[in-house]
Amino acid sequence: MFDRHEGGENAVLVHVDYSAKAKGDNREELEEFIELVTSAGITILDMVTTKRQAPHAKFYLGKGKINDLCDAVKVHQADVVLFNHTLTPAQERNIEEVCQCRVVDRIGLILDIFAQRAFTYEGKLQVELAQLKHMSTRLIRGWTHLERQKGGIGLRGPGETQLETDRRLLRGRIDNIEKRLEKVSQTRSQGRRSRSRAEVPTVSLVGYTNAGKSTLFNQITGAEVLAEDKLFATLDPTFRRVDVDQGQPIILADTVGFIRHLPHDLVAAFRATLEETREADLLLHIIDAADPTWQEKEKAVDKVLNEIGAEKVPLLKVMNKVDLLPDLDTGIVHNEHNKIQEVRVSAKSEKGVEELLTAISQLLAGDRVNCNITIPPEQGKLRGLLFHLEAIREEKYLDDGSLQLSINLSQADWQRLKQQLHMDLDQFFDS
Repeated sequence: MFDRHEGGENAVLVHVDYSAKAKGDNREELEEFIELVTSAGITILDMVTTKRQAPHAKFYLGKGKINDLCDAVKVHQADVVLFNHTLTPAQERNIEEVCQCRVVDRIGLILDIFAQRAFTYEGKLQVELAQLKHMSTRLIRGWTHLERQKGGIGLRGPGETQLETDRRLLRGRIDNIEKRLEKVSQTRSQGRRSRSRAEVPTVSLVGYTNAGKSTLFNQITGAEVLAEDKLFATLDPTFRRVDVDQGQPIILADTVGFIRHLPHDLVAAFRATLEETREADLLLHIIDAADPTWQEKEKAVDKVLNEIGAEKVPLLKVMNKVDLLPDLDTGIVHNEHNKIQEVRVSAKSEKGVEELLTAISQLLAGDRVNCNITIPPEQGKLRGLLFHLEAIREEKYLDDGSLQLSINLSQADWQRLKQQLHMDLDQFFDS
């Protein structure tokens, strides 16, 4: 589709170290970049690093470093240049012209890893959608070999004609995939309603990629989900029903890991999958306690949770890999108000897992609204929303026209209703 240099598996890496005073959101970790490249199965030939206050408008790098990059590509005969930053389409094109090889930025690299990890029908659709949206912004670069002229009578060049055709085909494919994913979203929504009717709460594992979510998931459920020391080893969500303390059943969900500056196209494409996180009754935020940068990564995960609308879901912090820290013991940590602050575990050795299940049970015990409410006739919208959530177990009309409802729904859904209707719904509780 594109008249571009062919990609390959041998790469020269480029990393720019921005000072703390640099404006913008360009700072990235070099160690994480190397992990991403390794996870993609790419051979690292060389690395070009530099320090800047801001990106160069044309080449992202300065002229001197661009020359160094071109020399490294020629010496090592590299197939591709990988940038640990987000490039504009023009910057990618300019660098390709001078280096005479394929250039891929951080977003393109992450998309490539996701493409390798997608195995299910839904996962492949989501990745393709993200790739097509990313590609649509760079489509004009693919036709450098065709004549480009401004549109108008007598001025329509073959380049413009071909470009518009490709845009239309691309838009059609995107629309087709979005319709398929909408059906997937509806199917997931039906599954959530079924779990809500069965009064089985959903607990979703979230966290930075490679924090140990899948290993912990396997320890709790006895499943055999792929758990590798690679970024984004888990892409497609997995569900298992397990019993926690005193035989209480829950649905445990293992989800895709987050990362700094997660591409917005990926967030949009994985909307159906991320809904499982947003609609969960409890989130377990798995943190690699042995990672010296875990606090920064915790903030990155919180940012993604805000982007997908899951910031109001109750969250339990789980510090994993404490076996690598001799000063920390596994178990439940309480704050000064005797409330659960965090749980420390070692998913690899199973230490602390029983305490984690106990903490989950305690947090979920008071996490459902199961009571009777009486609403006035003018609150028909509230009744409709409760009906949509399948939270109404029984209803009865009273003599004054008001409606008495027996409801059962998650505390998270109850709080969302309060925000949506902008009122204190607790006033309707029967005394």
